[in-house]
Amino acid sequence: MRKNWYLLLLGFLFLSVSCIVDRDRDSYIDNDTIATVYDLRNINFTYTNSDGWTIYKEFLNPLVGSDMLLIYRMSDTTNNGSPVWQQIPRTLYLSQGELDYDFDFSRDDIRIMAGGNYDISTTPAFLENQTFRIVIVPGSTTGTSRMDFSDYEAVAEHFNLKNVKIQQL
Repeated sequence: MRKNWYLLLLGFLFLSVSCIVDRDRDSYIDNDTIATVYDLRNINFTYTNSDGWTIYKEFLNPLVGSDMLLIYRMSDTTNNGSPVWQQIPRTLYLSQGELDYDFDFSRDDIRIMAGGNYDISTTPAFLENQTFRIVIVPGSTTGTSRMDFSDYEAVAEHFNLKNVKIQQL
């Protein structure tokens, strides 16, 4: 009987040791919680009677339902050529009146709109050759801290976007 007990103990020990899995060497790339950056460069708004002045683009890959989208318009450049980003929605107060930039998006596409309380076609500098930066922030990371999302540089620092390859949309 004692011999059977030792064999049973040895078998149990063998099974428990053989089931240990060392996951320290596995690499895991988490593609759905990494912020993504797209640029729309030198793009023109187009006018339709139904939608007004718009830019419409489809995403390369559908967004996850909880993703948050931030859009910045390049309003100027600094003396050393660095872009100056303004978050939209945004209202610009011009001598002609107010010019508004706004956007909406779905999982598959984005629409950026320009409108105003005057005929904005009289100010083509705000409708032609525009550059927008689109930042897709995973919804799982949006509540981690308080930050100023209107500051692109702070967003880029927080989500480690400084060295991310910016894709064209």
